Amino acid sequence: MEYISSDTNVWIDYMAIDRLNLPFRLSVKFLMNEDAVNDELLAPKGFREKLLGLGLTPTELSEEEFYYALDIAQKHQRLSGYDCSALAIAKFRAITLLTGDRRLRYVAEKEDVPVIGTIGLLDLLLESESITSEEYQECISLLIDENGFKVRLPMSELLSRLEK
Repeated sequence: MEYISSDTNVWIDYMAIDRLNLPFRLSVKFLMNEDAVNDELLAPKGFREKLLGLGLTPTELSEEEFYYALDIAQKHQRLSGYDCSALAIAKFRAITLLTGDRRLRYVAEKEDVPVIGTIGLLDLLLESESITSEEYQECISLLIDENGFKVRLPMSELLSRLEK
């Protein structure tokens, strides 16, 4: 089974368009640091429970991951501790990082960690035939409608996919 280390913001995007269940159609296990699960998924009410029910897996950091996360936090002070934990999990387990955070993406790429975000995950759902092209187009349209409010994605990327 493939694993992906998850940050919080992508789940917020899917929740904003009421499609939180879609990524869990993939043959992927989504991991998130257990502290982040307990601290960042508190609002709205039921968000944490819904993600856990869908299959989000809380995970502990290994000692090596913990110290790496501390090192990254010192080098990149604008990243949160939870961002650094998500990166550490991805780096040391040689898995993809799921995030929409621009700063975290930048650091991950410098650390040679593969990154995917909200739109890339939606592309993966379509490519794997986990969603239909109609569901894909509907999701892109919903993301466009929410963009600038609860969702903050590159509009040019959304529009280019809507045109395909």
